[in-house]
Amino acid sequence: MKPVVAIVGRPNVGKSTLFNVLAGDNISIVQDTPGVTRDRIYATGSWLNHTFTLIDTGGIEPDSRDIILSQMREQAEIAIATADVIVFLTDCRQGLVDSDSKVADMLRRADKPVVLVVNKVDNFQTQMADVYEFYNLGIGDPIPISAVSKKGLGDMLDRIVEHFPEQNEEEEDDMTPKIAIIGKPNVGKSSLINRLAQEDRVIVSDIAGTTRDAVDTTIRYNHKDYIFIDTAGLRRKNKIKEEIERYSIIRAVTAVDRADIVIMMIDADEGVTEQDAKIAGIAHERGKGVIICVNKWDLVEKDDKTIYRFTEDVRKTLSFMPYAEILFISVKTGQRMGKLFDLIDLVIENQNLRISTGVLNEIITEATVMQQPPSDKGKRLKIFYATEVSVKPPTFVIFVNSRELMHFSYTRYLENKIREAFGFRGTPLKFLIRERGEKE
Repeated sequence: MKPVVAIVGRPNVGKSTLFNVLAGDNISIVQDTPGVTRDRIYATGSWLNHTFTLIDTGGIEPDSRDIILSQMREQAEIAIATADVIVFLTDCRQGLVDSDSKVADMLRRADKPVVLVVNKVDNFQTQMADVYEFYNLGIGDPIPISAVSKKGLGDMLDRIVEHFPEQNEEEEDDMTPKIAIIGKPNVGKSSLINRLAQEDRVIVSDIAGTTRDAVDTTIRYNHKDYIFIDTAGLRRKNKIKEEIERYSIIRAVTAVDRADIVIMMIDADEGVTEQDAKIAGIAHERGKGVIICVNKWDLVEKDDKTIYRFTEDVRKTLSFMPYAEILFISVKTGQRMGKLFDLIDLVIENQNLRISTGVLNEIITEATVMQQPPSDKGKRLKIFYATEVSVKPPTFVIFVNSRELMHFSYTRYLENKIREAFGFRGTPLKFLIRERGEKE
């Protein structure tokens, strides 16, 4: 499981700039007005032999001092709840301000490692006196950096990875399938676990967001253990909508990272929404097996085409994951709940399916005969051979004469052919295109 690093700080201290530099591309939108961080909140960063999930807590709208402070507190709470290491970012040019001290108080009480970083230090020789001022916060040595000119980042990352939890060998070898349950607040995630566990292990109530933290529940079914990870909702119901959305996405990211399979819950009453697509995208990007559970199906008025129409709607909105299995359930009445474990087993099997190189190449040769590979300016794509290099998700390397000629649409065509032969229901497939002579 990847450690989680969260960046916390006042508006305009450079959180998004630092986030983008560490994530390696411009993911957040950065402008010079305080509080415009939007959109992508998480990315994968790496340093030396560590990879980690990076969270940008952003999202502060500066209406007044109090609002900034209350929202900073909220961000700090999110970071404290989800992160293994917190990066507290301050601004050398503005110096130490009152709200820095208030957030430092919260972080100091939080029993989580905090790395204090002072940004916008353009000259390490002349500005060190300004950096030392931040010792007054009492949360350790300030590390000077300039996110814009990428100075001092190595020292900062060294300090961050020092705090990463030791990888527990047992945990790594644990073969028990882990299933994360994700979805919008109040869609019935906790109720699903209670239903499967046949006991109220998770607090369930009708207020959106009553689950406090991600909770792991081990459930035994047919002499097998499964670990279910419930992604938490929120602490209070009076949060602004966007914060709620942001918070549930951050929660989903951390849970999905730990899981093998993701159950994406959708409310049958509401249908599939943009927010659902955002959350499902996290599972897809991270190559997890996916089961879409449409809950509250007992409340839907049906005719003979209802399931067909709903399925089509789900497939359209979540068009990037045509492999996902769909199950229509009612947690309340227990409808089709027995089928869920069968599907989980099926997806696990498909995630770990290995195809021999010989058989794989037969399928690909046949596919290229049926539909010729693309060509450009008289040069045609040649596929030399393919091999499956890893599982969870099944990952294939295809060796070709020119990577440029391997269009996305042709890769998808080959994927469809492989799926026709082997199914791979419920799991994404990953393709790496290499030119001959490149290292595997």
